[in-house]
Amino acid sequence: MEKTREFLKKIGMPAGDAYDLPSSEKRFPDGGQYRFEVPGIQGPGPMKALLEELDSYNITIHRVTQTRGIMMLTDEEISEMVALAKKWNVELVLAIGPRATTDTSASVQTPEGQRMGYRLRGQEQVVRAVEEVKRGLSFECTSFLVYDEGCLWLLNEMIKNNELPEECKFKVSAHAGHGNPCSAKLLESIGAGSFNPVRDIQLQMMAAIRQAVDIPLDLHTENPASSGGFIRHYEVPEMIRTSAPIYLKTGGSVAKNHSWDSTANDAKARAKQVKLVKRVIDAYYPDAVSSPKLTIK
Repeated sequence: MEKTREFLKKIGMPAGDAYDLPSSEKRFPDGGQYRFEVPGIQGPGPMKALLEELDSYNITIHRVTQTRGIMMLTDEEISEMVALAKKWNVELVLAIGPRATTDTSASVQTPEGQRMGYRLRGQEQVVRAVEEVKRGLSFECTSFLVYDEGCLWLLNEMIKNNELPEECKFKVSAHAGHGNPCSAKLLESIGAGSFNPVRDIQLQMMAAIRQAVDIPLDLHTENPASSGGFIRHYEVPEMIRTSAPIYLKTGGSVAKNHSWDSTANDAKARAKQVKLVKRVIDAYYPDAVSSPKLTIK
């Protein structure tokens, strides 16, 4: 194994998982170590309820992510969500559809097929995914959740060739199933603006990923029942210290599954989870630096 580890170091990669848990000196451009992201907000009603509830707690979040897919939103819903994002100065990330779970193939619904994640089957699905991005852009949304590495590569090539605007940002979903530094490096090299590793990734593993890439990591502080239902609030201070810059994906335990159509009350419950995580940070890592409120044009 030593020759393999030496080669990894030679090409600038960690030789193994970072069991020594070194502190990350990397930061967001604004100097922040962490930002809050609330996923699973599927429409304008829950989004408004979430943001109003967070205002009542005097807590700033930085991202709201819709996960069911742009194809599940009407034009009016997209417009309203974009307007809410601008009013509250949060980044709105819209998920690209279609994906494996909405394809005509039933294979992804089987125990064996689940291994394909949410990846796309066939080039027609890739074309349709690009059309989803173009539709989102027509409503001034520029951040998108991507589930397929090939689709990410294509979108990045389209930016290089002036087919898509440079301000487009692509966030790779945990449903792509990546969880190691080499995969993270690959995703960064083909256009990922941030990367969500598998949800149960351990501290020494995320610390090693941080050594390999500069893009933010999107790390789950909790999860829906369908992906384990675990709550990692007490690990958050160490996540921040070792893996900054990171987005703390919080509120997922409110949902039963990843396609959960959150109500306004669900959104308020997600806001409470953010407050609970913020309490742990303030108590156990009070020097941690959050990014200030964003400015969304």
